[in-house]
Amino acid sequence: MLTATTEREVTALDETTPPEHFNPLQSFGRDVKRVRLGRNLTQKHLGQAAGYSYAYVSMVESGKVKASEKFADGCDLAFGTNGLFAGMLRRIDEGDHPSWFLPYLNLERKASRILTYETNLVTGIVQTEDYARAVFRVANPGASAEGIEDKVAARLRRREVFEQDAPPRLWAILHEACLRTVVGSAEVMAGQLDYLLAVATSPHVALQVMPFSAGIPATSTMPFIVLRFSDSPTVLYTETRVGGRMHDSAQTVDAALDDYDLLRAHALAPDQSLALIKNLLKEYRA
Repeated sequence: MLTATTEREVTALDETTPPEHFNPLQSFGRDVKRVRLGRNLTQKHLGQAAGYSYAYVSMVESGKVKASEKFADGCDLAFGTNGLFAGMLRRIDEGDHPSWFLPYLNLERKASRILTYETNLVTGIVQTEDYARAVFRVANPGASAEGIEDKVAARLRRREVFEQDAPPRLWAILHEACLRTVVGSAEVMAGQLDYLLAVATSPHVALQVMPFSAGIPATSTMPFIVLRFSDSPTVLYTETRVGGRMHDSAQTVDAALDDYDLLRAHALAPDQSLALIKNLLKEYRA
């Protein structure tokens, strides 16, 4: 469970953003706030009723964090809404993106630079349709075919950031394991590697491969993403088995940037990286 003390605030619900542009977490938070005000309750009162601090209530209402099931149940109890907010939270979890991923997604669209390091899978923003489908089928064994296709479509929509007038600069470091781990089939992998070669021709994309021979060049052995902005502080995104988390403390972000510098220095140069991808592509097509 996220608490108000885990990290300093990293995103905010823009007061000028029209409701139709809210992501699901922002919509949930807006509805909590509207009902709370309608019941003449303060954030402190709602927090006491739900078992949380007023700061946590504020973060939920502004769409910064996903509400816990306990908080949603507490809202229904305090408001007398008979399971309304618990149901809304379940629908968010059943959506195209995991609810814990939405704060990151909102920031990715605004970033001027995206620095990503992946250790097992090709980074999501440059996955092909077939590759993403294979990943989602394994990750969501109980999902319907329609549900899988919705998730695939949502992942492919992330590419739209590169169609902006001022697209972000993407620097992707993929461990060699990402390229050798067969996801789906050899045909799927061939299509994925072919797409990486195409993406790498863009002036907005730099692609490097971390070879097995490099060993462990940095303290971080897990995937992470750093987002930089033209007018906001840099943030770090990490994931665990139970979800994702944004970090914006200067010490944490600086450590991640130091690691990224080491990873770039030990990875193959872009030309050598592309040569390795081409060789692996030939193997998959053999």
